[in-house]
Parts: sequence; C-alpha cells; structure tokens
Amino acid sequence: MKHKDLSFLHDISEEDKRLLSRFLDWTDMAEEKYITKYSAFLDERQCMLCEKVMASVKYENYLLWGGYDDAERRMLCVYPQYSDIDKNDMPMMAVTFRYRKEDKLSHRDILGSMMALQIKRDQLGDILVGEGASCVFVRDTVADDVMSVSKIGRVGVKAEEGFDSNVIREPEFKEITGTVASLRIDSVVSLALRISREKAAVLIRGGAVEVSHQRTERTDKLVEVGEKFSVRGYGKFLLRSVDGISHKDRAHITICKYI
Repeated sequence: MKHKDLSFLHDISEEDKRLLSRFLDWTDMAEEKYITKYSAFLDERQCMLCEKVMASVKYENYLLWGGYDDAERRMLCVYPQYSDIDKNDMPMMAVTFRYRKEDKLSHRDILGSMMALQIKRDQLGDILVGEGASCVFVRDTVADDVMSVSKIGRVGVKAEEGFDSNVIREPEFKEITGTVASLRIDSVVSLALRISREKAAVLIRGGAVEVSHQRTERTDKLVEVGEKFSVRGYGKFLLRSVDGISHKDRAHITICKYI
C-alpha cells in the first residue's frame, strides 16, 4: 500500500488531499487487483498535483488525457502494469456544435448551457470556441444530454459527435516587456500589472496569486521561464523569456498576458 504522506505538497486543501489519497488507492487496486480506474475531469492545478504525487511514489502506469494534445482539463486513468491503454478508451466524448458563422458564442455561453442541464463542472473538459463551430469534451455519462442541445443562448446549434480540430486556435497574447531586479514573483507581478512591488506584495500575501496553478503567499518565490502565473481579477500570464541583463544588473524580461 502506498504511503499517503502528502506533506511535501504545500498549500493544498483538505479536498485536494482526499482526491490525491483516492488516486493513491487506485494505484494499489491496479497493482493488487488489476483494476483500471478513471477520474472525472481535473483542472490544470489538479493535474499538476496528480503528476507530483505519482512521481513521489514512482508510479508510472497512468495517463492524463483531455481529448487532444495540450488540453487543460484532463481525465486521469490509472491502469495495471502491462495493460494496453488506448486514449480512445477514455470514458469521454467530444461534441461539436455547428452554427451560422455570423452568430457568436462565448466560452461562458456554452458553459452556462451545460450548467443549465445540471451537468457538474467535473463532467466537462475543455470548451473550445471557434467561428461557426465550437467543441466541448464531456464525460460519456452526460453525452446524450449534451447531444440533445439545439440552442445555446439565442443561437441555434446542431450537435455532432466528434472533435473538429479546426476549432483549436492559437492563444492570443499581449506582450509586456521591462526590467526587474530579479525573477521573484513580487517583481514579476509588479511589471505584469504595472504596479509597485508593495502593491504586488499585498496581492500575493492576500492569496490572489497562483504560480503554475498553485497559490503562493511568498513574495520571494522565483518564477521560471515558461511558467504561467495568474492574479485574481487581472488574468493569466506567462513568463516567456529573459532577454538579457542591463548594465545595472536588472533582467530584461518578456511577459505574455492571455487575452
């Protein structure tokens, strides 16, 4: 049986602990009883915690999959050693809604429509919004309800089973450049929001900042190139690059804000 000491994970809730403990139970079931288990959809933070826990017990027979490469919300599959796991076996389905190109739908419109069907958020994966077509990944148990949708807001839609990869769009960014004394999170947030480090520190200590989907209240936490961070009420950002060091030993950096 796996040791369930999760003390190496900081700032996680009791709910997270229960969830991760359940996943460790699944590894025991896979090893001892050859049982395959599937989770509901996990958000990015939960996926990251899952990967850390699996690494901590050196368990490799698992898969996180959301229906397409780079999905943010993914299901966990824990399976026995030597099992042949196919991504197509995951208990999920893609539903594509088609509508007139002149009609516009937002992520919020589609999510609201799903919530109106009494579908819980963990039964829904990513929602991809395109021009004339949008796609939502759903747990197979709610697929029939989603396929029955013929109207989202005021827009008439036709639901089709399957994923239209043309719906995927590259993220759009606004670039922010400047210099910082270091890659401490208070300095990086200060530049990203164009506020003082003191105000950035207040946001961090108030629990408004997450780095790599984990809340931090440490103003001296270092941000690595390629890491995402978010500030409640301000949006999500990416530290894209360090572009050099100034003659005053300040780092020139580029931050991307998701828009």
